[in-house]
Amino acid sequence: MRFQGHNVLAIIVAAILIYAIEFVIFAMLIPPDQYMAFTGITQAQVEGGMARMPYGIVPPLLAAIGLSVVIKWRNRPGLMGGVSTALMMAVLFAFGTSLYGYVYGPHIEAYLPVNLAHFLVCYGAAGAVLGAWK
Repeated sequence: MRFQGHNVLAIIVAAILIYAIEFVIFAMLIPPDQYMAFTGITQAQVEGGMARMPYGIVPPLLAAIGLSVVIKWRNRPGLMGGVSTALMMAVLFAFGTSLYGYVYGPHIEAYLPVNLAHFLVCYGAAGAVLGAWK
């Protein structure tokens, strides 16, 4: 199914893939205490934000839509076109925007490579799906 030239099913799969990878990284691989140390948040803040967890699919969905738009604009279909476009967006926009948490917020330097790797893996995987899926 397509909407304005974008494969809706590919966008949904890419969003779910981003969400799943983020779950593995931030809920399974990084212990909660380490994540709180990386980001400067407290257990009380974590518990206070639990009610917002159902909205966790929104950022990956917006990222997948944005990646689909940029891949189409760039006119680089195919697996490698999708991956290369997505990796550029991961560094220039996703990671670039996340630096605000370090520059103006409580994130520590040790979190920067973790966050960069997270964006590269998530966006790269989503870009592969979006670029390759006709």
